Amino acid sequence: MSASVSAECHSSTVDPPSLLVFSGGTGFNGVVEELKKITTRVAHVLPVSDDGGSTAEIVRVLGGPAVGDIRSRCLRLSDESTSEALAVRRLLGHRLPIDAHNAKKDWYDIVEGNHSLWDGVSRPYRETIRAFLIYFQNEILRRPNDSFCFANGSIGNFFFAGARIFFQSLDAAIFLFSRVSEIPCDSLVLPVISTNDRLTLGCELQDGTIIRGQNEISHPTNGTIQTVDKRHSSTLPSKIKRVFYMSSEGNNLLHEVFPPVNPTVLDQLRSVDCIVYAMGSLFTSICPSLVLLGVGEIISSRSCRKVLLLNGSQDRETSGFTASCFVTAIADALNRTHGDPNIRLKNPPGYYINTLLVPKDGDIAVDFKQLSEQGISDVRVVESVRDPKHGVLFNPSSLINTLASLVE
Repeated sequence: MSASVSAECHSSTVDPPSLLVFSGGTGFNGVVEELKKITTRVAHVLPVSDDGGSTAEIVRVLGGPAVGDIRSRCLRLSDESTSEALAVRRLLGHRLPIDAHNAKKDWYDIVEGNHSLWDGVSRPYRETIRAFLIYFQNEILRRPNDSFCFANGSIGNFFFAGARIFFQSLDAAIFLFSRVSEIPCDSLVLPVISTNDRLTLGCELQDGTIIRGQNEISHPTNGTIQTVDKRHSSTLPSKIKRVFYMSSEGNNLLHEVFPPVNPTVLDQLRSVDCIVYAMGSLFTSICPSLVLLGVGEIISSRSCRKVLLLNGSQDRETSGFTASCFVTAIADALNRTHGDPNIRLKNPPGYYINTLLVPKDGDIAVDFKQLSEQGISDVRVVESVRDPKHGVLFNPSSLINTLASLVE
């Protein structure tokens, strides 16, 4: 790194490094525990457009942004140092049974305070959490024309939704959840868009097809409750050209909307020591945070480490991609290359990514020549593990140690 880059990325000799991570709700979760050993000064930027699973039912009946990815990351960051902290984590991480009848019975046992999950939770915590679960239940009862299905529901999602509606603020709900689960104060969980409105993600394929909804883009389930396997979902009719936001009832490009980015995200981008694009669903987890006005402008102006963590396996969104294709997709999202020509940027990929970390023995080809032409010559192979469900993944400790070496 040049002297100027080194000076910027080592602004403090006392504090641990600060990172901003663009990710979704699952891809980066497996390394969060390991990352906490190096630094808690991390801004986790997450999309709020998920419309699958338990989140979809909440959005359908109560509206508002999707909180599933936010809840998932908050739980991973929550305290585990005491028996009560573990009890709170178990409660907020609990999922109701898939059978609708059993799910409703389980839910009423919880909301009435009779469930064994309350064991180990002290009275102040119990009454605080129950208050927002009860508020959530009351909001459902106020909508008798929309029967709510509790099957496979997340208690953490219900708590989050109750708090968001009560405060009329997603940020306030995150603050409450963070305090209840005792997340370190310098660990920030940031929705990329701070809103109380429902957000719908759309994508435009290269053949002109428009797909509405994150779930339909990433892993369509035909409305069934089932385990998601993104690697083996049906293939798209054409490669993805771009993702964008659309009105909740829209179904074509005429319904594109341009929500403002959360200003706290921009503030963090201006000051962190390292920017990370995490592994996960490229177009539905990472790119929704990159296409917003202001994000590309700030990242391109920074001279700190900008690290892409390459996926270990292909999925429906990236079938046939090489490493340089991932880089191109991220650069195009930040440049808004395929969107409104009046707000496009024309920065080369190297302005956005200067380091690529690759899991050893991963399934995605690393085309070094093309990467070099994109301005990326720092490519590092990291130890990996093979998971029977998810394929090749970064070894968590090896990945975090490598990240730490980049910013020390």
